[in-house]
Amino acid sequence: MNRPLIWIASLFCCIAASAQEKVSTLFVDTRASFHQELSGGSYDSRLIGDQFNLHILGNISPTIDYRIRHSISKQQFDENNLFNGTDILYLNWQPNKHWSFLFGKYAVLIGGYEYDAAPIDVYFYSMFCGKIFQGFTFGGSASYHVNGNQTIVAQICNSPLSLGLSNIYSYNLAWNGHIRPWWRTIWSVNIVEDMDHQFINYIALGNHFSSGNTMLDLDVMNRGGIGQRRFFGGDMSFISKFIWSLGNWNICAKAGYEWNDARSIDSSGRAYDLVIAPGTEYFYGGCGLEWFPLGRDKIRLHAIYFRDSELHCDNFQLGITWKVRVI
Repeated sequence: MNRPLIWIASLFCCIAASAQEKVSTLFVDTRASFHQELSGGSYDSRLIGDQFNLHILGNISPTIDYRIRHSISKQQFDENNLFNGTDILYLNWQPNKHWSFLFGKYAVLIGGYEYDAAPIDVYFYSMFCGKIFQGFTFGGSASYHVNGNQTIVAQICNSPLSLGLSNIYSYNLAWNGHIRPWWRTIWSVNIVEDMDHQFINYIALGNHFSSGNTMLDLDVMNRGGIGQRRFFGGDMSFISKFIWSLGNWNICAKAGYEWNDARSIDSSGRAYDLVIAPGTEYFYGGCGLEWFPLGRDKIRLHAIYFRDSELHCDNFQLGITWKVRVI
């Protein structure tokens, strides 16, 4: 841990000890694993730390709350982005039950349950989520809460296709909904600027279905630039995840298919999509077990297998996730 981070953590611990009405939650969580790979008859293994995060949540006033999530496991310094190691750092003002306004660093509001999940809960990502330049950026948003189950959010923020904070923006409209008791949604329409000041549109439809002790996520995403030969269907992602919970156990499976038509380029040969290259066809999938020996909010053990069509590598992972709640 670098010295400034120690100072920050110590400061918030002192604040927490003296004024718990200001800091309501302070905890750290981490994930480590024994990762094994088998590729072309060659075996490799390593013990690694996947995630280590500091979380601080609290209230400044009855209508203003804040949240900080600092990823200690992420590269701490980037000359283009001084807050690279901090995923979340915001103030949220809710003057009444229908409206709230957020400013600071937060996730770019792109629909989909894989994209929305906390990184510590994702063992392997789709190509789009794994390669997007920055999923957390500075910006502002206004949310209208129709009721407890329906929220519409408009957000303007730095573009996820920029490497830092350089006059490149994203304009996002999202709906967090509840269509049926068993069907929840995270849908979005996004106009995203890239480093060449060209724009691409995302239509991302995340769907969460639940029944009893089973859960199914289905994410569909279409990407298209103005003038793209196949605006709909030429550049897409399909992602599915299934969980069957049995007591303190989860049986999990996940698969995805993503592609981008080789003709998704402009007249100069430039790709409309800078995340998934034209001509890409990508499959990935895996399965695994999770065990929660002390309840679902303390320790999680996992055994995971996954493989994709890019590296053609069999991946096996045994690991542990744990949380220490200070407040």
